[in-house]
Amino acid sequence: MEERNNLSARSAVLSALLGSHPPRLSARHLVRIGALFGIAEGTVRVALSRMVAAGDLVQGDRFYALSERLIERQARQDESRDPHTKPWDGTWEVAVVTAERRAPADRAALRHTMTALRLAELREGTWLRPANLVRAWPEIVTAQCTLIDGRPHGDPTPLLWDLDRWAAETRWLERALDHANGLAEGFLVSAAVLRHLLADPLLPAELLPADWPGAELRARYDDFDRHYREVLYQHLKD
Repeated sequence: MEERNNLSARSAVLSALLGSHPPRLSARHLVRIGALFGIAEGTVRVALSRMVAAGDLVQGDRFYALSERLIERQARQDESRDPHTKPWDGTWEVAVVTAERRAPADRAALRHTMTALRLAELREGTWLRPANLVRAWPEIVTAQCTLIDGRPHGDPTPLLWDLDRWAAETRWLERALDHANGLAEGFLVSAAVLRHLLADPLLPAELLPADWPGAELRARYDDFDRHYREVLYQHLKD
């Protein structure tokens, strides 16, 4: 988790907007959020201008909103809180890179997309995961990969994901939610939980340890977030 005095103006703005629905806040509110971390008003306003110039934000009438690219990131974040899954029949999705002469930008974009789709790379150019998620394959995948449905001999899960590490961090975050004190600390804990949920591989129950804490973290965070948002919005209105 980021320490309070190390949080940048850009990180504070992005976290605030990614957690807002709709993802739009006034400059005054963003300045007040920055003030929770000792970030000067001028620093926040400079960060806002740079983020607009970089295409991260869109500036409207007294408001700043996430750009389309970051709205997609917020959608992934929301999906990680309430994932769309289906019963698993043992099938795995396999995507094998078969396109030739890929540009470096295409390679990087595919890797980013595969990670967002929660696939793991078994070896270079071979990505897979259990077929238990409800979603479509984006064009960037179908243009570069051959898609295969299959059933591996044995369970490759330990080769693909460090489930023990994810679970250990989950339990640490649950304790942090219980002990978060004040708006600034709650803001940091909230952002850390959302980042962590994005890293959940969302595996079917058949491949998870019996005490897997993913559902519990989501339920506890939903309760925390409802209360925290009420307190934060009241602070912004005062």
